[in-house]
Amino acid sequence: MLRFYREFSKSAPDELTTYAGFLNPPDSDTVAAVICCYCGPLDKGEEVIRPLKAFGPPLQDMLGPMPYAAQQCLTDAALPTGSYYYNKAGSLSDLTDQAIEVFAEYAAKKPSVLSAVLIQTVRGAASRIASDATAFAHRKLPYAPVIVSRWLDTADTEKNIAWARDFWNALQPLAGGGVYVNDLGQDDEDRVRMAYGANYERLVALKKEYDPDNFFRLNANIKPAG
Repeated sequence: MLRFYREFSKSAPDELTTYAGFLNPPDSDTVAAVICCYCGPLDKGEEVIRPLKAFGPPLQDMLGPMPYAAQQCLTDAALPTGSYYYNKAGSLSDLTDQAIEVFAEYAAKKPSVLSAVLIQTVRGAASRIASDATAFAHRKLPYAPVIVSRWLDTADTEKNIAWARDFWNALQPLAGGGVYVNDLGQDDEDRVRMAYGANYERLVALKKEYDPDNFFRLNANIKPAG
């Protein structure tokens, strides 16, 4: 499925955003899934996603018209407040067969059925903007995986964190050297510079000017001292 997804995502028009992932639906084994959002004429969208609906065929097909706000909330129920979370994220220059093997291996042995993996894409219009035009610099890295470990019992903390870290370490030889700042985890402070790449020093200068006391600091943020 991920090999199909790789080629499908490369040919998708600007109006179609695609994510691939591994998750456990209620009372189910781990499955591979594709999430889509087509923002264009309905009849054209049905044509664009027809190859995806025919591939496999899928175990379950939930693709259909819905309000944009509803699409934005699709994963909310899977990430409720009150659980324990740990995540690792980064970027890949391509979804190679070697990377796919890593995803398949670790998705199959996650210690918690509540954990999930999402492979985001940075393609279409987002990939055509100059890397220094905005704070986000990694527009030439087309895939941005996020490994989300989730569990309920503190006794399971160590093994769930270890799974996410081992998973990400296995992807490191294939990583493209970038990460999206909103995907950084609680122990990723040393990777903030990586999130902005060559734009980091310009952003430090802005931080010194507009927030010298680091009032906005409750995330993986840029410090005024760099």
